[in-house]
Amino acid sequence: MSAFAEKVKTARSELGMTQGELGEAVGVSLRTILDYEKGKKKPRQSTLLKLAGALKVSSRFLTDDSCHDPLMDIDRDGYIEEARQRYGSAGVQDMKALLDANSAFFAGGSISQEQKDAFFEAVMTAYVMSKEAAKEKFGRKEI
Repeated sequence: MSAFAEKVKTARSELGMTQGELGEAVGVSLRTILDYEKGKKKPRQSTLLKLAGALKVSSRFLTDDSCHDPLMDIDRDGYIEEARQRYGSAGVQDMKALLDANSAFFAGGSISQEQKDAFFEAVMTAYVMSKEAAKEKFGRKEI
């Protein structure tokens, strides 16, 4: 069984949820949850964020085999989801890259959760402002 599958199953069990309840919370079928827990399938990014939220763990914990802390980077998931809702999959990639590039600010020291939240909020605000300014300047591309 994959680490992802085991983490999903364990987190669900620890919350006392059935597979059906988890599927309902995430917006996927029971069959999909069964496939996740058997290691047959992995979710798309948008579903991964919903799955992590329903399980009260971070998406990093679910996807990174070397991550053993269920809450590691959980604060980033909200910003990534907001970027996905506003700008689609390209927004997700941009936001992940932006947050990863700035994670060095936290290396070697300790800062409070409030300071970390303020930093992530500032990064998200700057990202949204730059995207909106570009949209105004260059117009929205129709796909």
